[in-house]
Amino acid sequence: MRSGRRNIVTGWALAAVIAGMVGMSFAAIPLYRMFCAATGYAGTPSIGLAAAPGASGPTIRVRFNADTNPALPWIFAPDQSEVKLKLGDEQVAFYHAANQSSEAVTGRALYNVTPDKVGKYFHKTACFCFNEQTLAANQSMEFPVSFWVDPAIRDDPNTADVKVITLSYTFFRSLDDAAKTGALTKAGPHVGPMTAAEAKLKAN
Repeated sequence: MRSGRRNIVTGWALAAVIAGMVGMSFAAIPLYRMFCAATGYAGTPSIGLAAAPGASGPTIRVRFNADTNPALPWIFAPDQSEVKLKLGDEQVAFYHAANQSSEAVTGRALYNVTPDKVGKYFHKTACFCFNEQTLAANQSMEFPVSFWVDPAIRDDPNTADVKVITLSYTFFRSLDDAAKTGALTKAGPHVGPMTAAEAKLKAN
């Protein structure tokens, strides 16, 4: 009898440990995103209320890249291939997307900059990431992004040699939309509704 009771307690304990590990694995993704956006780690641009300090002498080139997950029936591309701007000067660029399907489709964009080491110096003050974007059948839409590059990039020996930064966006099908259409198994990573952590990060 005692042995049976001990087995039951052990079973519940193991179940609790497994549930905790699963919960931590889901929580790790938004926490990792918050860390990356706050520090510029892994090429994630810094996000915040810091205003552009104003143009300084040196210039830098910013290239624009766009990719689309195969599960999303959109054409997605930058309006300009690159811009040249002065460090500290805020710049606005545009991407556009067109829904090629005969029904409304929802997507969500992720982004990064390369080389990775410049992430903490690349500041996005407004963009179309985090929020889900829905395009009606055959609808096209423009997506603006504003940004500036910190002049401190030239004072850091690790980044002083960087002449070109590439800003890349990749659109994925949203988790909710993918589940409805059966495309969930083909959807890329980091998709789905904006989490509370991401909403807080975006508000900041």
